[in-house]
Amino acid sequence: MSQSGRQQIIVTTGNDLPGYRVVEVLGLVRGITVRSITLGQGLSRIFKASTYLGGKQEGFTPMCEQARGEACEEMMQHAVQMGANAIIAMRYDATEISSGGASSGMTEVLAYGTAVRAQRE
Repeated sequence: MSQSGRQQIIVTTGNDLPGYRVVEVLGLVRGITVRSITLGQGLSRIFKASTYLGGKQEGFTPMCEQARGEACEEMMQHAVQMGANAIIAMRYDATEISSGGASSGMTEVLAYGTAVRAQRE
């Protein structure tokens, strides 16, 4: 069990699990979250020189990390519901949501992979 009381699950970006044998492929699992920037974040971005000079956007990093964490957590919950104890070939994707060709200021973050049952070799 993990610290939060949920079943622990192995997640890897690889297509195999060293030391384990995949005994059953259960299928695709995914987790999705949608994020938008707040008015304050948007305004502060306008006035930062790094926005125009190509610098690191420090203020957005925690928001991106949180969104990826939520999507990954949702994906893992989905896998556990399917009876999996591991996820292989895990990936992230992010897509800006637009409306009529204009940016809505929202981004969809997707975590996905293949849910499997694996046994130690």
